[in-house]
Parts: sequence; C-alpha cells; structure tokens
Amino acid sequence: MGIMPTNVALQMAADAGMDLVEINAGGDAPIVKVMDYGKYKYEQKKRAAEARKNQKTVEMKEVWVKPFIEENDLNIKMKKVFEFLGDGNKVKIAVMTRGNKKVLARGKDAVPELFARIVDMIGDQGSVVSQSKPDERTKSIVIAPTK
Repeated sequence: MGIMPTNVALQMAADAGMDLVEINAGGDAPIVKVMDYGKYKYEQKKRAAEARKNQKTVEMKEVWVKPFIEENDLNIKMKKVFEFLGDGNKVKIAVMTRGNKKVLARGKDAVPELFARIVDMIGDQGSVVSQSKPDERTKSIVIAPTK
C-alpha cells in the first residue's frame, strides 16, 4: 500500500471503527496496522491461557531409604519411584546415613552399592541426572524419566 501519513492512516482506522496499532517503531518509518486492538488483546490472552493449560509441570518427588534396607522394603519403595516416573516427574532418592560411628564406618560401601541396585532396578525407565557430592552427609541421586 505504500507509506502514508499517520494522520491519514488514523482517519482510515477511525472510519473503519478500528484502532491504529504501532507494530515496529524502530525503522525509518513506523510500521502500523489497522486492527481491533481489544479483540487482538483478548485473543492473545486466550492463546496464553490455552498454552498454560496444556503445559506439563515436572515436579521433584523424594523417596527416602536407609543404607541397609531389606529387599522387600526396597521393592515397595521402588513401586512408588516407578509411579512417579510414570507420571513424568523427577525422583530424588535420598539415603539416610545417620547413626553412630560403627554404622557409618560399616556403611561406606553400602550407599554406592544401594544406588547401583536402584539404577539396575530402574533400567531403561529412567536415567540418573545428578548425584550428591561425596562429602555430603545425605547421599542422593536424581532420576529423570526417559521419554
């Protein structure tokens, strides 16, 4: 259509019962569009609401275990882990390493062995995203679901 003076474009928009909306003011000449601004804002709001409704939020679920957990107790905890992974959530598996010095001295190899068992049980349903640092009192791993 070409470049026209702003007052002419404003008069055209007013005659059509619409608004003159500035799209880009950074160029040599400002770029404007004739539209119903209220309807445009309403449609933008509806699109944003629809996008939020369809958005999936990933939560971090946490499961606590002890270093010397029995096999059946671990299976019960793992059912919950699989349920969380199935829902698309990340799971933090934390190991309680509290106790007297004998338990802590005896449990130095227990936590890595437990984590290895857990990772074997999970298989291809999840993958380890992060692990706690070796000097932290509470050891943990974070598992994300595979897609």
